[in-house]
Formats: sequence, C-alpha cells, structure tokens
Amino acid sequence: MIALCKYSTSECESFAKMNASSKSGLFQPLRLPCGVIFKNRIAKSAMSDSLGDGHGSVTDDQIRLYRRWAQGGLALSVVGEVQATPHFPEKPGNLVLNDHSAPQAFKSLARAGSTNNAHLWLQLGHAGAMSDSLISRPKGPSELHLDGLVCGAFSLEEIRRLPEEFARTAVLAKQFGFGGVEIHAAHGFLLSQFLSPLFNKRMDAYGGGVKNRMRLLLEVVDCVRQAVGPNFPIGIKLNSTDQLKGGLRQDEALAIVAALDDTSTDLIDISGGTYFPGAPSSSDRAGSGPYFAEFAKRAKTKTDIPLMVTGGFKTAQQAMTAIEDGQADLVGLARALILDPELPKKWQTGNSDNPEFPLFDNPPEGGVTAWYTMQITRIAQQGGDLSPEDLPDAIEAYEARDQKRRETWNRAFGT
Repeated sequence: MIALCKYSTSECESFAKMNASSKSGLFQPLRLPCGVIFKNRIAKSAMSDSLGDGHGSVTDDQIRLYRRWAQGGLALSVVGEVQATPHFPEKPGNLVLNDHSAPQAFKSLARAGSTNNAHLWLQLGHAGAMSDSLISRPKGPSELHLDGLVCGAFSLEEIRRLPEEFARTAVLAKQFGFGGVEIHAAHGFLLSQFLSPLFNKRMDAYGGGVKNRMRLLLEVVDCVRQAVGPNFPIGIKLNSTDQLKGGLRQDEALAIVAALDDTSTDLIDISGGTYFPGAPSSSDRAGSGPYFAEFAKRAKTKTDIPLMVTGGFKTAQQAMTAIEDGQADLVGLARALILDPELPKKWQTGNSDNPEFPLFDNPPEGGVTAWYTMQITRIAQQGGDLSPEDLPDAIEAYEARDQKRRETWNRAFGT
C-alpha cells in the first residue's frame, strides 16, 4: 500500500496555523502521495458546467466561474468532462483539450481557478456509449441496442490507443498550469462502461471478470503517470455501484480500489450511479445524508490512497463528521457550491448557515440538472439566483443553448 505522508513540512504547518481558529478536521491540510498539499478538505467535485462555446474552447464565463469558486475558500475544483477529441463528448458545452487547442484560454482558466491557494484539476472525460448522439457516433465496450441507447463497439486496436489519448490531454493540462487531473471512471461514461458488466460484454482481455474489466482503467493510469511524471497529481473518479441491476457491484468496486492501491494514484473520488437513460440520478435522490460515505469507509480498508467522497453533503456537520469519523479525507461538494459559492469560507469562520436546497414539484427527467446548470451560468455571469418557479424557463434555456451549440459543434468538427 502507498503510505500517506503525515503533515510535518513547514508548508503544512503554515496551513495549520492559518486554520488554527477552526477545530474541525475539515479545515486541516491534506498531503497527497505525490507531495501536493491541499489547504483544507473541501472540494468542488466535477460537474458539467456546460459553459464551453461549442468549439470545445474555454469561455470568459468559465474563467469567472472557477475564480469565484476559488475565492470562496475551497481547496480543489475539478472541471467536468474535458475531452481529448471532439468525437465522444457528453455535451456540446464540453471542453476539448488537444494539440489543436488554443493555449492562452486554458492557461487563463488555470490561473483563475488557482486563486486563493486553490487547486484546479481537469477531469479527463470520454463519454463512450453515452456520447451525445446528435454530435457523435457513440461507441462503448460492446455494441448495444437498447431503448434510448444505441452504440457500436470499440475494436481492440481502438481500445489500445485510448490510454495514450488520456495521457496527451494530461500532459497539456500540466503544461498549461492546471494543478492535476482526474480520470473519469464513474457515472456510466467510457471507463465506467468497461468496469460494468451491464455495458461490457466483451470476451477478450478487456471483458469478463472484474480483473479484465478494470484492465483499461489501470492502463490509463499507468500511461498518464508515465507521461506527467511523479509529482503531478492524478485522481480517479470511481463508482461504488452503478445502481443498476446487472451493473457494477460494491464488492467489485472494492476490488478495483484494492488494485488502484498498487498504482501511483493520488486520490480516489468515490461516487455512484449512471446517466443511463431512465436511470435514477444519485443527485436527485431523496434523503438528507451523504450517499456513499459508508462505502468509502469500507474502501479505506483496501487502500491508503486518500479518498474523496462526493454526493449528498448538504451541511457543515455532515462534512465534518465524514472527515472526523474517517469516512473521507476530502469532501466533494457539487450542488451545495452552486447554491452558495462562499460556503467553505462561511463554514471555516463558524457560520453554521447551510444552503437551502430548492424543492421542485414533479420535475421532468433531467429538469433539476438543467436548473442547477443554468444557476451555474448565473454565477458565471454574476447574475441573480434562480427560484424553483423558474424551472420551466431554465429547462427551455438549457435545451435551446445545447441545440445552438450542437449546430456549432457539427460545423466545427464535422461529427
């Protein structure tokens, strides 16, 4: 197992003094195995901010957004679903980072997101079978013909090229000033599809038992590490379960955690669920507590790699308890930071106010996500807050914007 360094350096001690007013472990520094130090234990987990311009390029809205989150006091932000190519995007608002990308805009985003001693990572994405079919030709581990999901299968040659695609994007992220990368292996996207027996029906070295199904993920990790060197942080976002019948089980997820322990991974971000059409969204589920903290506690018996837990954290007490009870080393907040970007600062100064989560009356599938995504746009554009009553207008604006950018994407990339 990879030993987690203790906080004995002068930099770590400096952070501890900065946070001396807080007795909570939530505001103590965290050192990753590669040596990078987070000033506290609060992260903005990856979300599709949907602010790309349809050409895969960074926008001024994104720069303002990640600067605002950094100013709010968090330790880490992760930019969701940054693609290595334009061929398998999750949404037309995704960024594309490759040799054809304009460096300056990405560098500006990296600087903005590292304001206030925060770290900004890029999530290395590939939607695979879940790619937006209006701007791509979806492919996954296996050919599927299901209601709402039709895709082809990757050839063995195509699979073997994938680790290098992830690695090239990671190298550019490092060159352009980002603090690290997170490899997306959750929520039903490509690497998650390989891990899941529901998506992966292959009969070769990449299918069958969980040892074969995790092969591509481990190859991606190794290839990325070789490309970026030993001191650049690499995280993994991993499902605890697909929450689908026949999908990835918790015992299999624990086996994957144990296998990652033998790699140079610096952070494992525990989440769950998929965006499979018609599947229940973890973020929309009922309940007042964190969704995956209990699984993370079991995962801690399999690895010494720091664990980030994402999903369902709504109060300061929940976040503090997860850290102090050893369920998590880092707490991932998503919708809570959309409702209040200043939340980390408020919690650190002892402000016990927690965000008031909106209640929606019979929202359509995907409607709540659309509302939160448009609220992200309000933050980026320094506008006022949406109300629950704005849900129909938010959905309309969200869908109209995506439709416009799909046209742009197809013109730009010919997909």
